[in-house]
Amino acid sequence: MNTYLNHSINELDKNNAVWTAKEIQQQPDSWLKAVDIINTQQATIDAWLKPLLAQSKLRIILTGAGTSAYVGETIAPALTQSMTRQVEAISTTDLVGSPHQYLLKDTPTLLVSFARSGNSPESVAAVSIADQLVDNCFHLIITCNEDGALAKQSAIKQNQLCLLMPEETLDKSFAMTSSFTSMMLSTLYIFAPNKEQLANTIAATRYLLEHQLDNIKQQAHIPFERIAFLGSGALKGIATEAALKMLELTAGQVNCYAESPLGFRHGPKSLVDSHTMVILLGSNDPYCQRYDSDLAIELNNDKKTEHLYYLTAQQLLGDQQLEDVWLAFPFIVYCQILAFYKSLVLTITPDNPCPSGEVNRVVQGVVIHPLKD
Repeated sequence: MNTYLNHSINELDKNNAVWTAKEIQQQPDSWLKAVDIINTQQATIDAWLKPLLAQSKLRIILTGAGTSAYVGETIAPALTQSMTRQVEAISTTDLVGSPHQYLLKDTPTLLVSFARSGNSPESVAAVSIADQLVDNCFHLIITCNEDGALAKQSAIKQNQLCLLMPEETLDKSFAMTSSFTSMMLSTLYIFAPNKEQLANTIAATRYLLEHQLDNIKQQAHIPFERIAFLGSGALKGIATEAALKMLELTAGQVNCYAESPLGFRHGPKSLVDSHTMVILLGSNDPYCQRYDSDLAIELNNDKKTEHLYYLTAQQLLGDQQLEDVWLAFPFIVYCQILAFYKSLVLTITPDNPCPSGEVNRVVQGVVIHPLKD
């Protein structure tokens, strides 16, 4: 392939942008590879997981740091419904920073850890601390790096199972893109598989990549200084991740915010002015759509900004029927592309938007303090 996201390799190379563009565009192919990995290892996964899920009092926590935490925030509501049991999203930064407030000694717990590198200090510490505080703790490690600390330690721990993502999802760019969506999709496919929704998700995302790039590029050229991403349920997790992608890839030059459509009225709407862009991630749920539509009408009537984008599946993705948790995938790809193009508009290098080192691909400078009971 000579181009990624409609930019030539030479052009991308000059802007230190090759890996970010490639890793955004490769996602539908990576998802299929992730599913193949799960299908190949299905017997092993079932043998380890089914006895745990048979425990009626099993607590399930989805965890990670930064973008990896938003995997859990996006899919926890849908898994709670499909599995008819409570599934929680708690970041490793919370589990490590305040472990006694989140972990329960006498409650059997399955900690599902998401990690691109598997080397972040909090990711490693969360597993250790959970084992110290919870009598019966089990760990499903979903990571992109077979050489990471999480993957290596799982090989010698009987209470751990590691699932490796396709090799190319160990993103070489600064920002997590294909790693985020592949870990998210794999978790859905393990706990709530839906082959029809999977096929529609891949078709919708391919349609987006083939037909919407020029529109997104034009949107990135609008001179906005701040942006708000809004979404309900699973799409609130995507709104949060979208805000982080824009913040990272523009090196903080664009102020970013995320909220639910209903929550936006409770103060955050004050940020809207003529230099603000609002991205409303429209739900496919008929009930949620009422609230999305109400806010879109209100923002238009306020006339504070001309840059309101009310995204819907029908508008962007062709004729694909998607539940919100699956709609999350093409929507985050859209937001990744917007952040990528905005990075180029601001003459920032997407593969390494902070070359001075204040933030890093794998977090640095974290001291893990010994746990004292």
